[in-house]
Formats: sequence, structure tokens, C-alpha cells
Amino acid sequence: MKPLRLWIAGFFLGVLLHACPRTSAQTIPLEQGPPIRVTVDRVNVGVIVTDRDGNFFDGLGREDFRVFDNGVEQPITDFLSVTEPAQVLLFMESGPAVVFLGAEHMRAADKLLNGLSADDRVAIAGYSREPELLQDFTADKATTRLALENLNFMLGFAQLNLSSSLVSAIDWLDHLRGKKSIVVLSTGVDTTPEGKWQAIRQKLETSDVRVLAVSLSGDFRKPVKHRVLTHEQKEDRALLKQGFGAADDSLRELTRLTGGRVYFPKNQKDFDRAYAEIAQLIRHEYSIAFTPPVHDGQIHSIEVKVKGGERRVDHRQAYLAPAAAALSR
Repeated sequence: MKPLRLWIAGFFLGVLLHACPRTSAQTIPLEQGPPIRVTVDRVNVGVIVTDRDGNFFDGLGREDFRVFDNGVEQPITDFLSVTEPAQVLLFMESGPAVVFLGAEHMRAADKLLNGLSADDRVAIAGYSREPELLQDFTADKATTRLALENLNFMLGFAQLNLSSSLVSAIDWLDHLRGKKSIVVLSTGVDTTPEGKWQAIRQKLETSDVRVLAVSLSGDFRKPVKHRVLTHEQKEDRALLKQGFGAADDSLRELTRLTGGRVYFPKNQKDFDRAYAEIAQLIRHEYSIAFTPPVHDGQIHSIEVKVKGGERRVDHRQAYLAPAAAALSR
């Protein structure tokens, strides 16, 4: 391995050994987490509808949807078709992975920009210890491309607090209405303290932001060619493999909780396909909204049904209803 790649592998070995595995955190019952209190006068639900072959349904209207709160059907108060603009935040890990890759895979995100509609608005943020907004939302794709070309990924490597940074980014989008997505470009390594995971999980599960993720760790798993490894190096690679397996699970869970998807590309063609599919998912999202029927400060389940034949319906699964006391203040 080149010296830089060896140093990066050593860095990841260190952070992976100290990162909190999301798999163990998932076993904690949701009710044990501290409540997150927010004031909600409407519930936004992004919905993607496909057939059994993965083809999108475009021409659906408000009358084609039914939405249920804890199993009870609710009137739809707002509806946006797939032609309405979306807000997309590109959320990029700022650590050794992107330094080693020289932003190669980041710039491949141009494939994503090409697939979005002209009116879709895009912002860019990076994260290591915490998130940093690098470019605010704009529909000018040329400005976004220029920002991608000039990104500085040397923001800091001491921590990679993925899940806590993602929650902060979701808070940035709270004031926006309509279709909202965060596209995470990350190795999945997460040094967020384990004690924060339950509140983070609840925030993700009840958010109206869909999280889509592209793993950047593929290059670090490729076998070393034409080199005999020492016993210690073999042990390090085994630990790295185990750690990146936990990182993959983290990305899967972060996206699952928001009704999103995760991709694990192994080469440039895989990256291109992932970005092209993400653009299609964003462009084919409907947005519906309803008023919460009660203000009890509890988590409510959401179910969306679509009229017609056999269809797959992807959407968020829950929301946190406002507490009556919070609304009265």
C-alpha cells in the first residue's frame, strides 16, 4: 500500500475500534429513549410508488392516496405531485476517505445533478465532528457543480460523528415544506457516543426527510495485490473488515428509519448507477400532508395506501405528535 493509504487504514482502524456499533443500539426499545418535543401543526409524508418491477407511477393525484394515523384514516390537507420541486442536501463525510479518493467519487455526484429536474434545489454540507453548510440551497446546477469542484475536504479527522451530524442537518431542513431528501456520501464510520443513539433513532424515525446513502468504503476493502502481509497486518485487515461491516449496518439503519435506501458501489459504474437511481427516486416522490388528529406528545404510526393494483409504497413510518402544553405556550 502507498504510505497515505496505509496511514488512512491506520486511522480507520483506530476510529472503528472506538466507534459505537449501531447493531447493538438497535436492540434498545424505542420507548426507553428521551422524548423529543416539537410543535407540529401538519405532518408531511414523502411517498414513492413503484410496481413490482421497480417502475415509477407518475400520474397519481390526491384522490389516489389514503393516509392513516395509528390505523385511523385522515383527510389529506396538502398534496404535491412528482413535478413539484424538491430540496436535496448533499451530505459529505470530510475525512481520510475523501482525501484518499481525491474527491473522485464526490465529483461523480454530477450524475445525480444531471438526473434532477431544473427546479430542484440543491445544497452541500460536510461533516466530521459536526456538520458545516458549504453551499446553501440553489436551483442553479452550474453553481452547485462549481462548488463540488472546489470543495476542501480537509475539515478535520479527529471524529466522524455521522448520526449526530445527520440529525443536525435534518433540523436545518425543518422549516422547509414539501419534498426533502438528504443524500449521504460516507464510509458509514460513526463515532457518535452510544448514549445519544436512542434520541437520534427517534428523530430519524419521525422526520419528514428521506435519507439516501452511498457508501464510500469500497476502495478500502480491496485486497492488497502482489504483497505478502505480516501476521499483524492480516489481523489489522480483519479488524478493518469487521469494522466496515458495522459501518455498513449503520448506513442501512440510518436510511431504513427514514424510508430511504443505501448503495454500496464497488466501481465507477456502480457509483454512476447509484446516483442515477437516487435522482429518479427524488424526482418521482409525491408529498402529502395531514393535520395531527390529537396533541398527545406521543409517537404515531403512519400508513399510506395507494388505489389500484399491486404497488410498492415507500414512506416514513411515524411522527411525533405535538403536546397540548407545547401548543398552548
